[in-house]
Parts: sequence; C-alpha cells; structure tokens
Amino acid sequence: MTVVSVIGAQWGDEGKGKVVDIFAEWAEMVVRYQGGNNAGHTLVVGGQKTIFHLIPSGILRENARCVLAQGLVIDLKVLTDEIDKLDESGLLAKASLHISDHAHVILPYHLTLDRIREEDRSGAVPIGSTRRGIGPCYEDKIGRRGIRIGDLYQPERLAELLESSLAYWRPMLAARGETAPSIADVTAYLAPLAERIRPFVTDTVALVHDALDEDVPTLLEGAQGVMLDIDHGTYPFVTSSNTIAGAACTGIGVGPTAIDEVVLIAKAYTTRVGSGPFPTELSDATGDCIREVGAEFGSTTGRPRRCGWFDAVVSRHAARVCGGTWLAITKLDVLSGLDEVRICTGYRLDGREINAIPLHGLDRVEPIYRTMPGWKEDITGVRDAAQLPQAAKDYLNEIERLAGCPICLISVGPGREQTILTHNPFDT
Repeated sequence: MTVVSVIGAQWGDEGKGKVVDIFAEWAEMVVRYQGGNNAGHTLVVGGQKTIFHLIPSGILRENARCVLAQGLVIDLKVLTDEIDKLDESGLLAKASLHISDHAHVILPYHLTLDRIREEDRSGAVPIGSTRRGIGPCYEDKIGRRGIRIGDLYQPERLAELLESSLAYWRPMLAARGETAPSIADVTAYLAPLAERIRPFVTDTVALVHDALDEDVPTLLEGAQGVMLDIDHGTYPFVTSSNTIAGAACTGIGVGPTAIDEVVLIAKAYTTRVGSGPFPTELSDATGDCIREVGAEFGSTTGRPRRCGWFDAVVSRHAARVCGGTWLAITKLDVLSGLDEVRICTGYRLDGREINAIPLHGLDRVEPIYRTMPGWKEDITGVRDAAQLPQAAKDYLNEIERLAGCPICLISVGPGREQTILTHNPFDT
C-alpha cells in the first residue's frame, strides 16, 4: 500500500488536476483535504476539458473512490452543480463520492462579506481574494460558530449555529449597507442542497482509515500552493488554510506516518494570480508570450495570471516545508521557441545574497538568475524524456538539482496522453 500526497509547489495553478488524474490510474481512493471552490483543477481527456472546483480530479477514473474530507469548506451550490454535471454525463455512476459530515459550509453571506472586505481595505493593497467566501467561512470555523455538513440535518442545532454566526457578522454587514439574511431565509436556501448531497455524506475519517487498513492505494489532493499557505506563504497575500503536506494529516485525520510519498508540482516557469510579491515576474513581451501560449488565465476567476521565470528559491522552500520526495514539472512545452530560459537561483536583498524566503522584503528582492539556452523544437509529441532536446534536458536537470527533488513526471501538453512519467511514486 502506498499513500501519495500531491502538493502545489508555487502559488497555485501548477497543474494539480492533470497530475492527480494521471496518478489516479494507480489509486483506488483520492482524497481532497483543504480549501474550497477557490481552487480550479483543469483536466483535458480525449480533447474534452473539464474543470473541478471541489470534487477530486480522480473522479474521471472509474476505479477511484473520491472523498471530500473535513478540512474543506464547501459551497453547496457549487458542489451540487458539479454532482449534477457528472450525473448528466454518466460519470457519477462509475465512481464513488463521499463527503465528510465534519466539513464546514460556505453560506451566502460569506460571499457578501468576502466581496465587501476586498472592496474596502482602507486604502491597503487588496489581498486578491477570489471572493468565494472562503476566508469568512474559515473565520467562522476558527471562531467556533461554523456550520458543518452534519449540522444541516439537525434543524434545532442548525438554527442555533446560524444565530451565532449571524450575530457576529450583522454589524459588519450593516456598516457597509448590507442587510443580513434571516435564519429562515438561509435555512430555506440550504434545505434542498442538503438533501441533494445526503446520499454522499459520511464519516470520512473512518472511511479513509478502513481503506488504509485494507492497504488501498490512496492519493491525497491539495489545493492552491505552498506559497499561499497561511503560515508558510507570502503572508498576508495567502489563502485561509494550510496548503503544505502536513495539512493532509489534519484535513483528513491521519498521522504523518501514513504518508509515503510527497509529490511537489511546479510549472516550468512561475505564475501568480492576485496581489502579492512575485520576484521573477516578467512585465514584458516574454511574460506576455508565456501567458498567451500557456493560456494563463484563472480557471476559477478568469483573471490573467502574472507570469515569470522559474524560481528555485520557492521550489526549495516548498520541498523543505513539505518534505518533498518527488517533483512533477508541468507546461514545459510552453517554453519551446524561446531563445533563452532563466532560473532564479537566489535573491539579493539590501546588498546581501539570500537563498530562502525572507519574512519581510520579498517585494524588494532582486532575483539572481542562471541563463540557459532555449530550444526551438515542438515537444508536445515527446513521450520519452531521453527524446527531449538537450537544452530542455539541461534545464530540467538544473531545476532538479536546485529544488533538491528528483523529477518523476514531465507534462508537455494539456492532454492526459501528453505526459512523460519517469517514475511512478506508487511503485516505491
């Protein structure tokens, strides 16, 4: 039995959906454990593009049981829409879906709160929130006034929790000219959604542990990326949950010894959506070219992504805080045609060289680059790493060396088949 955790090693959008889909071929259970529908995992199978925001990407594999664990915050409307689409396509009947009764629920007023706070930050730089209600929902969770999936089926308990939550948020809503909904309105909104998901709701901690006891190969799917972790990312321009490998333990309810392999996923360059420091950002024609060729627009928001060179300081940081054992590189094909490619090997800050993420000043660092020859060949049809252009192989070798993790997968296009697997982490 092998348990493999898949983690984004940058600022999210690294291609986790495709990598999870690839590895799900060998997994019998796929578990999503944190975040909400601020994540968008895109898969292209048989030329058909599918985007999931909550349901694990492994749902497209017939053999995989898919789990939404208790570390998630769930917008029931988004979830039921995804379930309905899968049902209509016949995919839901081929896979098993399980939803934790302990996962917290995003409520309609959470979205309103997210929007008004992003619009009114007293002159400060906006965080870059997706405005999906993620932050306010996690705040309710930490404030012990959150509503969990299991509470939806206990009317008296649900009413008590809603009153506690609304009592806290009413003054903020009123101060910005918004009217808080009534308990009756929220309850009426939730009722049909709760009934739609009822067949899938269960104790997922017991479910996962039963699977582990039976030596079921299991894949753990994270959302966002290490640099958006609330503790280890570029605070305050981060998400509201922990995105590193350790979050799988708390979000699922397993001990760290249960995880055998940690696969870090990174693009062959770097992107970021929203505000915050980005040392290798390219505000020039090269950055524009990468964005257009790589179709770098958010799958959740549609916002154009900021693009830059590969940052090895970021990947080293991800490997350290996650205990990375393997590295998966996506979108290598996007760099084809460039005369040269660059890798950031370190930073200069206030006249000194550093090789780690500083607490302050990341917005002021000067990246130190290693410049390498580019390649002109179209690599989208390559299926063996040995057949890649020498310049591409040299580039990957340098990334591997600087990140401190061996490469197990190279993506050379969006399709499932456009993948070079150099090592299968389930074969350890």
